[in-house]
Amino acid sequence: MGENALAAEVRSGTGKGVARRLRAQGRIPAVLYGRAKQARPITVSARDLQLLFQKSSAGINTLIDLQLEGGEDVVIVKELQREPVGGSYVHADFYTVDLTQKIAVSVPLHFVGKAPGVEAGGILDHPLRDIELRCLPRAIPESIEVDVSGLEIGQSVHVREIQLPEEVEVISDPELAVASVVAPKAEEEPVVEEAIEDEEAAAAEGEEAAPAAPEGEKSAEESS
Repeated sequence: MGENALAAEVRSGTGKGVARRLRAQGRIPAVLYGRAKQARPITVSARDLQLLFQKSSAGINTLIDLQLEGGEDVVIVKELQREPVGGSYVHADFYTVDLTQKIAVSVPLHFVGKAPGVEAGGILDHPLRDIELRCLPRAIPESIEVDVSGLEIGQSVHVREIQLPEEVEVISDPELAVASVVAPKAEEEPVVEEAIEDEEAAAAEGEEAAPAAPEGEKSAEESS
């Protein structure tokens, strides 16, 4: 098998019970599908899939030589489900690719440079961590570099400004902000002294509004 080869087996059963038994054996349920292929339930080793991703610089966009029933398909993982607490793999969708046809992929963004706005006290905000692209399977970039070294406070880099490799098309909205330098939030002034002054003013008003004793009546101090 090749460097990015992964052995798979046909899965005869479906449902939660089958999935639990597979995971107890160190395997996960998966689905293999493609443009001209009917979806097939399969199973792969969770550990082998994890090791394959760890040794590949392309991560989840790694092209995999999937070995199944004596044949081989070049696939890419379209969806990978993880256990919410431990992060272990629980299900995978493998898509059979045609090496001569472009496919849509999500590629991570890599931010480089030191923004002058950050040095002036601003905060670098990058709402996008990935960008949607379309390209040939063999031309999938490992990451897309975003230079933020020219950003002042209040400025942004948008999708349309990102330099892409040749033969790579962007799918994401060109007007989306990829990175921005925003001004830090102003700290709220303490209101303790103001509250004390308000209380004192309210007490003074209460004293002024106190009714006087009627004529003919003596106060407790005068009676004593």
